[in-house]
Amino acid sequence: MRALQRPAALVPLVSRACARAAGGRARSSSGPSSAPSRPAIAAKHPYQVDLKAGTRYAWCACGHSKKQPFCDGAHKTAAPDLSPLRFQLDEAKSAWLCGCKHTKSPPYCDGTHMEEFIQKAELLEQP
Repeated sequence: MRALQRPAALVPLVSRACARAAGGRARSSSGPSSAPSRPAIAAKHPYQVDLKAGTRYAWCACGHSKKQPFCDGAHKTAAPDLSPLRFQLDEAKSAWLCGCKHTKSPPYCDGTHMEEFIQKAELLEQP
């Protein structure tokens, strides 16, 4: 599977979520000595979605949302230091959004889900 390129029309609304979604460091609300939350692996595959121009989207960066690949607010209790990546496009398009939450080009899939650490990981239980 080819990695998707980030379109020039992507307008990020919250940039710090990118680093956290890719496993970067983030400040924790419980103090500087606690380790940041790691995103949970929501799926071992990307989600194909049709995105509309001008619509604001919130891509789930924590992996706990029940409305994957989009945020439902679950991060507020499950991973308070991981915020969703908010974005909108200038033009409508179909895209593959990351489901494993470890992409290096959030919110888009870059093929990371094919790596061994993702494929061998256990998924969150969805009630």
